[in-house]
Amino acid sequence: MDKRIFELSKVPLISGLALIVALILIMTGCNSGKKGETAGEQKNLKCKVEKSLFGITPEGDSAMLYTLRNETDISVTITNYGGIITDIHTPDRDGKTTNIALGFDNLEQYLEGHPYFGAIVGRYGNRIAKAQFSLDDEIYQLAVNNGNNTLHGGLKGFDKMIWTPEVIDCVERSALKLTYTSPDGEEGYPGNLMVTVTYELLMDQLFITYEAETDKATVLNLTNHTYFNLAGEGTILDHILYVNASRYTPVNDELIPTGELSYVEGTPFDFRKPYMIGERFDEVGGNPLGYDHNYVIDGSEGETRLAAKVLDPKTGRFVEVRTTEPGVQFYTGNFLDGTLISGSTAYEQHSGMCLETQHFPDSPNQPGFPTTVLRPGEKFASQTIFKFGVEE
Repeated sequence: MDKRIFELSKVPLISGLALIVALILIMTGCNSGKKGETAGEQKNLKCKVEKSLFGITPEGDSAMLYTLRNETDISVTITNYGGIITDIHTPDRDGKTTNIALGFDNLEQYLEGHPYFGAIVGRYGNRIAKAQFSLDDEIYQLAVNNGNNTLHGGLKGFDKMIWTPEVIDCVERSALKLTYTSPDGEEGYPGNLMVTVTYELLMDQLFITYEAETDKATVLNLTNHTYFNLAGEGTILDHILYVNASRYTPVNDELIPTGELSYVEGTPFDFRKPYMIGERFDEVGGNPLGYDHNYVIDGSEGETRLAAKVLDPKTGRFVEVRTTEPGVQFYTGNFLDGTLISGSTAYEQHSGMCLETQHFPDSPNQPGFPTTVLRPGEKFASQTIFKFGVEE
C-alpha cells in the first residue's frame, strides 16, 4: 500500500477558544449583511440554507430538513429531530457527487429506531457503567438501555428530541443553530441543561460547535454519531485510516473502559501509520468482530488538533477530523446486520464507520479520566471540524 496517498493536512492548528470566539463574531454579523447591500443583493448570496418539511412526530411536532449549501459541490442536510445529519454529499475524484452518510430519506424510519445515524448524542455520549455515577456525594441512577449500562443518553436521549432551529445565512458560510433545554431529572441526569449545537458549512469544512450551561452540577458528553461510507456503497473495510493517538482506553466484555490508558504501539489499535480498516480485524477480536474503542488524541485537550483521517482509495474521497475534545471513538458498524434498509440499500455489517469526538466513556466513574462535570456558572464549549476532500 502506498502510504503517500494519505499525506496529512498541514493546515495550522488554532486553539479551540480562538475558533469559538471567531465563530461568534462571524455569527453576530450574519443577518445584517455588508453596509450598503440591498435586500435583493443579499438574496443572491452563494451560501444558503434550504428548508423543507420532513414529517410530523406522533406528538404533533414538525420535523424540518435544512440543507446547507455554498459554492462548492458539498452539501449537508440536517433535521431538527435529534439534530440528525441525514445526508452529506461530496464529489469523488471524477466529480461524481454521492451521499457519504448512512441514514434514511423519511422521518418514519428514524422514529421506528436506528443506531444513532447522524444524531446529536447526549446528555452523555457512549457508556456509563451500571447506569449510575456519584457526584457531590449523591448517587444518580440512570436509564439502563445497554446490558447493565446506559448508552448515549438513555432510553430517550438528545437523538430523539425536537430541537428549536434557527437558520443563519452568511456571505462566507451557511449555518443552522439548534437549541434544547433538558429538564432536571431527564433520564436520571441532574440539573436543567441548556444546550446549543451549531452546524456551519464553510467551503469544504463542516464545523459543529457545542455549548451548554446548567443550574446544577451534572455530567455532560456531547458528540455527533454520523456513520461514514466514503464510497457511498459496500463496506468500509478497505477504507484507509489514520488516527493521531498514541494511547487508547481498553474495555471489558461490556465495552466499559478498564481505567487504563494503554499504548497502541505493537497492537492492532495503532493507526499512527495508515492501515486498511479491515486489515487487522482478526487481531482485534470482539463479538461481533471489529473496532469500538476510544482513542486518546495526542496533543493538548481544548486545542483544535487533528484526530483522524479516513480515505477511500477507490473514489479518492477523504474526511479529516479535528477537535478540541480529548478522545475519539472509532466504531466500524459492528452491530449493523442488514435489517435496516434505505431505499434499495441494506445496511450490512461494516457498511459504515464512526469517528465520534468525545470525552472518554464512563468518565464519571473513572477518576483518572478527564472530567465531564459541568457546574453552575461554567460554560461548556467544544468544537469538531470535518473537512471533506479528494486525493488524486
